[in-house]
Amino acid sequence: MNWRLWRAQILAILRLEVRKSFSGRRAIIVYLLAATPIILFGVHSFAVAQGWNRCRGTEDFAVYAGEFQLYYLRLGIFFGCVAIFMNLFRGEVLEKTLHHYLLAPVRREVLVAGKFLSGLVAAVALFCTGTLGSFLIVASHVARLRNQEFLADPLPGHLAAYLGVTALACLGYGAVFLMMGLVFRNPMIPAVAVLIWESITVFVPPLLKKISVIYYLESLCPVRVPFRGGGASALFAISGEPVSAWLAVPGLLLLAAALVALSALRIRRLEVNYGAE
Repeated sequence: MNWRLWRAQILAILRLEVRKSFSGRRAIIVYLLAATPIILFGVHSFAVAQGWNRCRGTEDFAVYAGEFQLYYLRLGIFFGCVAIFMNLFRGEVLEKTLHHYLLAPVRREVLVAGKFLSGLVAAVALFCTGTLGSFLIVASHVARLRNQEFLADPLPGHLAAYLGVTALACLGYGAVFLMMGLVFRNPMIPAVAVLIWESITVFVPPLLKKISVIYYLESLCPVRVPFRGGGASALFAISGEPVSAWLAVPGLLLLAAALVALSALRIRRLEVNYGAE
């Protein structure tokens, strides 16, 4: 077991694939998904500065928590991981370039590890930047207009928690869609099935909630979204009791490790037939 050789090969694949993840037409969609919170809260902050809107103090952080859980976790990071991780192998098949890797003197398990890490680096870099930028925008205009309320909040801890949840979301969803890109010829159908399942977990029994990624991610969020009144958004208020961070973090790490291991087993039997695509 030549660990030194495998490490060097993984790093070489990582450097090559990271550049590909940040370029190309598919990357534009990921950039937009990651930048949406920065744009939205930037517009809000500009409106507050011009007097067109009012700063609600700490309530703005509750709005941020709602945007983070309802958009960023459930849609932005989800579809961003679909675009990044499903194309790690599926995109190579469609572009008829995967055989270059398969003919190279590198173990297929090493190839899976290198490609997964490249997708993880790209996803974490983009979406953590979106999380950091949007949070700092909200914090800056609250600090400027309502300094006492700003200082009373444990903002550094909240920011660290949001960044950690973002990274874990990229890890969990990335592992799911990496495996789907290897198993299914048309992975968009199972991706839609995963989206539906993650959306209806608010209705399922507590035991079934534990086999969804979003349940653990929401449990780690530092602020519980205060849904008021009726409407469709109130459905998310019954997503169940949060699980302890001591269980949520290891659970997501074990899930990702298991899915990457299954992907490594799957690629051993992978045969590329471009004519069938």
